Amino acid sequence: MSTTVHNLPNVAGRLKDATGIALVSLLLGVPMIGLKTVDAGGALAIATRWPWLLAFVATMFVGRLVLQFVLDHVSLNKAKRARTRPEIAATRPWLKWIGYAVVGFSLVLPIAFSGNRYVVDTATTVLIYVMLGWGLNVVVGLAGLLDLGYVAFYAVGAYAYGLLSTHFGWGFWQTLPVAGLLAASFGIILGWPTLRLRGDYLAIVTLGFGEIIRLILVNWTDFSGGPNGIGSIPRPTFFGLPFKPDGDGATFASFFGLEYSPEHRVMFLYYLILALALLTNLFVSRLRKLPVGLAWEAVREDEVACKALGMNVTNIKLSAFAIGAMLGGFAGVFFAARQGFISPESFVFSESATILAIVVLGGMGSQLGVVIASVLLVLLPELGRDFSEYRMLMFGAAMILIMVWRPGGLIAHREPTYRLAKGAQA
Repeated sequence: MSTTVHNLPNVAGRLKDATGIALVSLLLGVPMIGLKTVDAGGALAIATRWPWLLAFVATMFVGRLVLQFVLDHVSLNKAKRARTRPEIAATRPWLKWIGYAVVGFSLVLPIAFSGNRYVVDTATTVLIYVMLGWGLNVVVGLAGLLDLGYVAFYAVGAYAYGLLSTHFGWGFWQTLPVAGLLAASFGIILGWPTLRLRGDYLAIVTLGFGEIIRLILVNWTDFSGGPNGIGSIPRPTFFGLPFKPDGDGATFASFFGLEYSPEHRVMFLYYLILALALLTNLFVSRLRKLPVGLAWEAVREDEVACKALGMNVTNIKLSAFAIGAMLGGFAGVFFAARQGFISPESFVFSESATILAIVVLGGMGSQLGVVIASVLLVLLPELGRDFSEYRMLMFGAAMILIMVWRPGGLIAHREPTYRLAKGAQA
């Protein structure tokens, strides 16, 4: 289907395209609409519905013409806007206000839904994917590297906390920086020999790395517990105050004079991942304005030109890969602490695909787009639980519609990180 038209509409081409669609509709419509089995005195007989079939084919023919007409004009208008757009995108302050509104809503959400644990748990899941999306956005959106094995770094962080806490008694805050560094080290180990590859080759290597990590976790039973995973992982405490009923020592409820409620821990975990996600956003936003962030975008736009300017492209890519892996490791630590149990089943390829879909759907490089896409991709399957038989069908259809509507992502035209001064432009 051609949607890019910059000249006058080609009427003959549209008629040919619509005729092809009508023929396909005719072939499919004969058994599905044209023929129908009926009860003829205890035996099945075939009745024909040719008028219905004719109406169906005519509808497909006309509908295709209308759709092509609309798509051509939308494409033509986009091309006109692109020709008249200045080289540097105009400022869009409304994006900042939307971001502030999202942060404000996130802060009051557990209070507004304090009696509904399901909503808070779902919001916590959304924030985990937001943090993962922002981490992968460094690799895919800013540096332009296609990583299909990002879940491996997520698993490294989760298993680091699971093993260190259960075998050595490490706490959440002790493990967090160590797990991040460990995940970044894995990113460097993977990236050093492979980041000289491009496009599909790099994607295949990262996909294989993700599967290698998963297979190690499944088969190295003495180390990782194998398919049984690791259980009884301690939950994070509030500055040493555990969330449990009153006992021998001080607890969160007894210290603040509250009646014990399991919802205290749920709300604490929510605010914990919210704080981690906001720190991640601040960290990535600051990096984008530093030379290393500008170098990522430069390599993404034109790697050959960067090499010609003497930039060490491999090291630039490696820094993006390591930082993205570190952020994935942080998210893995929180995931293990929240669940209290981890197994290799939580780190399969579909998780990598979901995180990558969040980055692409949100608009590569867009921080706010990742948030919106995370909400959509987590809430759509949840809303489809009542239609379990059609859940994945609805999910796929929604994805197709969004990608047709916004092929560059929900927020495709992100703000430039570096803006030239007026004097420099002249």
